[in-house]
Amino acid sequence: MPRMIEIGGRPVGDGYPVYIIAEIGINHNGDVNIAKKLIDAAFLAGCDAVKFQKRTPELCVPEEQRDVMRETPWGLMSYLEYRHRIEFGQKEYAEIDRYCKEKGIAWFASCWDVPSVDFILQFSPVCYKIASALLTDDRLLQYINSKERPMILSTGMSTIEQIRHAVSLLDQDRLIIAHSTSSYPCNTEELNLRMIQTLRQEFDCPIGYSGHEVGLQTTYAAVMLGACSVERHITLDRAMWGSDQAASVEPGGFIRLVRDIRIVEQALGDGVKRVYQSEKSILQRLRKVD
Repeated sequence: MPRMIEIGGRPVGDGYPVYIIAEIGINHNGDVNIAKKLIDAAFLAGCDAVKFQKRTPELCVPEEQRDVMRETPWGLMSYLEYRHRIEFGQKEYAEIDRYCKEKGIAWFASCWDVPSVDFILQFSPVCYKIASALLTDDRLLQYINSKERPMILSTGMSTIEQIRHAVSLLDQDRLIIAHSTSSYPCNTEELNLRMIQTLRQEFDCPIGYSGHEVGLQTTYAAVMLGACSVERHITLDRAMWGSDQAASVEPGGFIRLVRDIRIVEQALGDGVKRVYQSEKSILQRLRKVD
């Protein structure tokens, strides 16, 4: 059977169009109006979905980092205050949910703790994303799995043994495994795109790609190697303040990314050799037959 799952009623896997995700993440800098502009850009580009990140700061910020002071666009504040400053709550996510429905684009989030999983569940997400940093959090993986929704598991900064263990905790008939390298931006020589093929050989579920590199060429290569989903960070401007902006793609780049992935898909074909109608007149003029 072909490897395939459904995300929001959309089949994702071998033989289907690549599922293209624009990760907004925290590139909205705590401003819902910026988030809306990023949703607009993803929709205009033709993306299938946008993705956010949801955290409970008190659970996700290590105690030794909470009082560390940080320079921000909003002044000097502790790291815990900063995490609260950029975290969306009920009001913001309700507006994001409304806006995405109005646009007709799917949205979901990577949830970094159990309360965040429950928080996002109220919006009936089309899937859950499990960030690379959370791959070894067995309790969280099992909790996300219990929600019986499609899942995308990123595999950055993980060994193959850790990936195998994480996958063993999840229902593979609802799972996409996304190859990733967790550096921002990622050096080309560390992308290791052939891991897409390695994961395809090891696991029966669809294999995707979550990229943090600069440029688009290597993402096209990921599609050529069999990635059924592609996730790249989106930003209004790579010079904006924020840890993920430099590894993100601006709106014009996302338009090219989606356009060219669709062209690559058409060009790949089905692997069955045939003589096309457009070739026949040339065949009659040039082919010599004994």
